Amino acid sequence: MNTPVEGFSKLTKTQKIDWIATHCTKDPKKTKQLLQQYWNTDPRVQKLHDEFIENTVSNYYLPFAIAPNFLINGELYAIPMAIEESSVVAAASKAAKFWLERGGFKAEILGTEKVGQVHFIYKGDKKKLSDFFALAKPELLKSVASITKSMEKRGGGINDIELRDLSDKIEGYLQLHCTFETLDAMGANFINSCLEQFAKTLKEQALAFDAFTEEEKNIEVVMSILSNYVPNCLVKAEVSCPISELGNTDMSAEAFAEKFVRAVNIAKAEPYRAVTHNKGIMNGIDAVVLATGNDFRAVEAGVHAYAAKEGQYSSLTHAKIENGIFKFWIEVPLALGTVGGLTTLHPLVKLALEILQNPTAKELMQLVAVAGLAQNFAAVRSLVTTGIQKGHMKMHLLNMLNQMGATESEKKQLVTYFKDQTVTNASVKEALEKIKSK
Repeated sequence: MNTPVEGFSKLTKTQKIDWIATHCTKDPKKTKQLLQQYWNTDPRVQKLHDEFIENTVSNYYLPFAIAPNFLINGELYAIPMAIEESSVVAAASKAAKFWLERGGFKAEILGTEKVGQVHFIYKGDKKKLSDFFALAKPELLKSVASITKSMEKRGGGINDIELRDLSDKIEGYLQLHCTFETLDAMGANFINSCLEQFAKTLKEQALAFDAFTEEEKNIEVVMSILSNYVPNCLVKAEVSCPISELGNTDMSAEAFAEKFVRAVNIAKAEPYRAVTHNKGIMNGIDAVVLATGNDFRAVEAGVHAYAAKEGQYSSLTHAKIENGIFKFWIEVPLALGTVGGLTTLHPLVKLALEILQNPTAKELMQLVAVAGLAQNFAAVRSLVTTGIQKGHMKMHLLNMLNQMGATESEKKQLVTYFKDQTVTNASVKEALEKIKSK
């Protein structure tokens, strides 16, 4: 591509594809065929997908899988997961089966409060600002009555508005720190609409406040936006059992439990380990968040901020041995929704929620937290016993064989062969070459 394109968004879908294929790829014909190959055969469904975002030219597939046998709070679930990484679904399923025979997972909601802020600059007397806020707060709430009416009817709305002084960090910087309850909606649009109205009303009320000087009246609103850090929108998931029930490894149950706890404690103490430890948790969390049409980028950002809440990045999971009982749990912030957004539009999202028995947002929070805990249990269990590569590389085997151009017959032979062999790129390549040379 040598020159910029003008008005790309105004082109038809066909024109966009023609332009991309001609200007950005070596084989335009092949590019067009590939893009069209991933279109949905139902034009109505494809149009729906086209309108999710801008400048759509095709669909990008991720595997949509099911991890069965999750016993959560006494109910059995099959959990949908959308993810490309090998071994994630297998690991989650294995952990689900392990705990199915040991009482299953317990989960509970610790809070559902979400946050938004109006960031502004005020250069003046802080005492006068405090007096102004006390008078303005009822007007702020009144100004969003039309926005909050429907949410309040369902039991949600605005919890509180606080004036916070952060001028020690940035000169003149203060904020309205606002908390919300959005029920089954993730609530981003609701929160942002309230915040923008708060900002407008704040400026109007400041201009009418007689105690302010002319400079103090001119409050500068920098921005109004929700926060994806939701430390009070929190869910806990846990498993526990007598140590004696932790068998089925190459070491004693007691040794396994102690080594497992030690591994989790290392992730608590060492940020380099904690990042990879938590990434494994997010393998499970993101896969369910994505399958249910939620914003996994927002979840990731909030979760990782929570992992550093004590001033150092640390493990999201915890483990201990107490009176002969092994306990393993996670507390994680999850702002999720089961209404609005893609939840009522994307056909597979609707199916995923149906498979989960159409959960409320609180129920979905619990399911997602359990998926993260299960994934972490499976990963740490592998690390402290056989090592991560044995199971992980076996799940990569078919990908490797597909990359090497193996036939269906060759794949079948090699899957059998590597059931009790170490899988590496070199060993797979060598085994495939032996078969081909016969």
